[in-house]
Amino acid sequence: MSATSFKSLNAKDVQLTRTKLHEAIPLTGTILSGTYSENNIKNYSHGMFQSVYDYPYLSSSANHILDLTLGWASDSSLSGSTGVTLRNKKNDIYNEMSQVLAGYDTTGSINKLNVSGNFGSAIAADKMEEVLVFNFARLLTKDEIQKQANGFTMTLGVSSSYATPFAKTLTVYDKNGINSRTNSPAGEFNILYATGSGFAASSERPCGLLFYQAGLAVLTSSVFKSDFVEACEMDSLGEPIDDLLVSGSISGSATAIRHRVQNVSFNNTTELNSTVYFCRANNSEFNYSSNPTYLSSSQIRVKEIKSDNPVSYVTTVGLYSEDNALLAVAKLSEPVKKTPAEEYTLRVRLDY
Repeated sequence: MSATSFKSLNAKDVQLTRTKLHEAIPLTGTILSGTYSENNIKNYSHGMFQSVYDYPYLSSSANHILDLTLGWASDSSLSGSTGVTLRNKKNDIYNEMSQVLAGYDTTGSINKLNVSGNFGSAIAADKMEEVLVFNFARLLTKDEIQKQANGFTMTLGVSSSYATPFAKTLTVYDKNGINSRTNSPAGEFNILYATGSGFAASSERPCGLLFYQAGLAVLTSSVFKSDFVEACEMDSLGEPIDDLLVSGSISGSATAIRHRVQNVSFNNTTELNSTVYFCRANNSEFNYSSNPTYLSSSQIRVKEIKSDNPVSYVTTVGLYSEDNALLAVAKLSEPVKKTPAEEYTLRVRLDY
């Protein structure tokens, strides 16, 4: 028997696999409303959006949770109001979201966002002309938000009173997560529906869109109007949502919206690609070691007498390229005794 140190792998020895892992992501309203006296909320000089962290954002251990912004279409009834703060920025945000999420029509114009998911629809009631955008951090969504029925939920406080926003609630959820739509440049998405305590309508109704790969939830601002439940006082001055969107800054409006989010829950998805190598040691292979200490005076140390069968102890598997470069190393949890009376298949998995 000859000492075997290397063995070529055939196509049958290599198997590619793909596994989807899911992790539950619960976000409580305390984090969104500013757990650390608003120190976990970051505002920017450009005033285009507001960021939420799980710890004070200046802390090295703080993790980015989401960005919150809002905008309206140029032909929105609010756009022509007097005393508009950051009119162009709010319009730019809407156009950016529409361009990325809804794309263009056949004339080259940007499609408007709408609750039907049919971006080319001319039905006025379907169009979302004033939107609230929740952009979840990639740290939370990973590869995508998991597509499943009722997999994404967001509970909003929709009581008319600013002091007691959660006396009435509205649950926003992904009803048809399994049957996703694909007519968006941003990937798969679906319609978000709303229902809840004190709901004005007799049944659920569409209120926004959820984009799985983009990690974005877009809601119509109407969720805080009497169209759904009640006209909500969005701040201590008692301003309704339309007045807030007109006169308030984006950061100020985002703060008011955050304080009406009770919780958010979804599962993320991580796609794990693996290559499995089946390293086979037949009875006549790998029974000798190339370790210099294996021999003493030309005699195998692990043999008691010369006539004994050779024996080795497998501790490591190395994967090499065709030009003999070491690419990966797998360690066994404990040495495995190998003799001509035994055969082994060692399964080595590389995840990426």
